[in-house]
Amino acid sequence: MDCANKELASDPSGTDENVNFAHVTAAASGWMLDFVFVSLCRSFKEGNFDEFNETLSVFQALSQCKSLKAAAHTEKSLICAFLARVMHGKQLDVLFEEDESVMPLMSAATVWSSLEHAVEDESLFENITVLLFVQAVAVCLDKGQRSSASSVLKSFENRHQFPRNLGVKLRTIVTKMETYHPFLMSFSFNRLLEKIYSFLDNYLEKNPSDFLLKVATRFVQSSPTGPDLNPVVSEDGTLSEESNETIQKDKKTKRKLLSTTITDIWTLDTVKKPCVSLRRLSRNELCQLTARKTLQTSKQQNTEKHKKRKTRKKWTPELDKYLEDGVKRHGKGNWSQILLDYDFEGRTGIMLKDRWRILLKADKVG
Repeated sequence: MDCANKELASDPSGTDENVNFAHVTAAASGWMLDFVFVSLCRSFKEGNFDEFNETLSVFQALSQCKSLKAAAHTEKSLICAFLARVMHGKQLDVLFEEDESVMPLMSAATVWSSLEHAVEDESLFENITVLLFVQAVAVCLDKGQRSSASSVLKSFENRHQFPRNLGVKLRTIVTKMETYHPFLMSFSFNRLLEKIYSFLDNYLEKNPSDFLLKVATRFVQSSPTGPDLNPVVSEDGTLSEESNETIQKDKKTKRKLLSTTITDIWTLDTVKKPCVSLRRLSRNELCQLTARKTLQTSKQQNTEKHKKRKTRKKWTPELDKYLEDGVKRHGKGNWSQILLDYDFEGRTGIMLKDRWRILLKADKVG
């Protein structure tokens, strides 16, 4: 072992005394955060929900490092928060804010508005903004929650620079409960994802974050196959003959680590992982979220016999009024048409017909 190697062996820190170790820590921490950020973008593009959540947890831990005070790191934290909300966009019961009425895409729209300075293409920023507005409403309609869709619209009109013509269009769609309206189809969730992919590509091109990734890639390309194997180095600092042969084989099988090809559009509805947020949820919110997840799991395990014994929801005076107004407008028997005009909380046309008979017998309707 030469003198330089002996000095490194005797000095665990491996740093020059003339270099401020705090500065070294800051640089290394920044590289690590950049690597995790790029990995997070990659898992988002591939729709890998589990990997995204795991990587986000790592990013959360690294972002707490006191040495990371650069504005760029704060900006990346906001982008990660935005991606997390979009990733959970179709899960209406996931909470990112203390207000339980704020659903993931509503929260995503708020975070996105604070990222305007990070988007060079003004039209891209506006397109994603509109897509967030539309999809926040569309997701509610897709779940059969017209009242929630109305609440989303009202919230946007109060909290954002909401285009008036867009509001009028969406209000009409919500009133008629047109889940598959051509307008919603043209501003689809997949289109939102494509625009976000473009934003990420542009951002990473302008803000290179792949220093550690390139170093790791070169190391992997020059290392034997296997996650835990390292090149065998002799005492004179050269690679052993066996390791050198393995390295030459590895160089023939290079892989591009940051693939941007999307093979399958992921379905957030089927995700069973809990919510992961860049902001800490209150204890009460966590309890509520846990209870909801437990309830969902329990429902999935119910038998067909249990499904036949579902507890019927009570008819409220408001729902009776909807039914009466619907019959006046469309006539008795047009239950499917009446269902499109009002939110009957998941009831079917047969249920409407049965309720109408009850109201007739009770002389509550003419």
